Amino acid sequence: MPDPSAVNLMFARIAHRYDVANRLLSGGADLWWRRRLVNEVKECRPIRVLDLATGSGDVAFSLARAMPHGIHITGMDFCRPMLDEAESKKGLSQDNRYACIEFQQGDGMALPLAAESYDAVTLSFGLRNMANRGVCLQEIHRVLKPGGCLFILEFSQAFPWFRPLYLCYLRHILPVLAGWVTGDRDAYVYLNESIESFPSRAELSGECRKAGFSAVTAAPMMLGIVALHKASK
Repeated sequence: MPDPSAVNLMFARIAHRYDVANRLLSGGADLWWRRRLVNEVKECRPIRVLDLATGSGDVAFSLARAMPHGIHITGMDFCRPMLDEAESKKGLSQDNRYACIEFQQGDGMALPLAAESYDAVTLSFGLRNMANRGVCLQEIHRVLKPGGCLFILEFSQAFPWFRPLYLCYLRHILPVLAGWVTGDRDAYVYLNESIESFPSRAELSGECRKAGFSAVTAAPMMLGIVALHKASK
């Protein structure tokens, strides 16, 4: 499992170039992945949403633009420089829909939140970085209201026939591109390693059930390199 201090420092180093790197390294596909997530959240009609591991706030902002008036979104992350990026984007924007978002620093394995206080929790590309996935999932289960929904958008294991090509990209091309964009090649070597070691869709679904969730589903996207998991409390 990742070392929390090392992960925090890594994201602090790349915070100022994080969004640009995401667009480039995914070829813009991250916009589609996020749209798919938001559409799924909308179907649950939540009033209070926790966007855990919010980073620079892209999911929180997308939710605010797509959801009806009256929703409240808490964007939470343990890395202060990433939250500073999110706060800066909110402050510079003229979109009054962002008034429903508040950003808060917090640890995903010890959420500073009351039990049964959220209708939905989103976690995008952050579960890989938790020092203990089981504890994080249990904490999410604790803060969700009965009937609430969890949405995990995360890298997954590519379809077997595509996996060799994908691993070639992860190991040899991605770190070079990312090093050029962010000036921090090591951060994206870690990204590659964390993706390769992450559980399969079936294994992660099992971890969600072990944490107390039911009705767990996993939808692969882009030849399996990303998956959207959905679960209910």
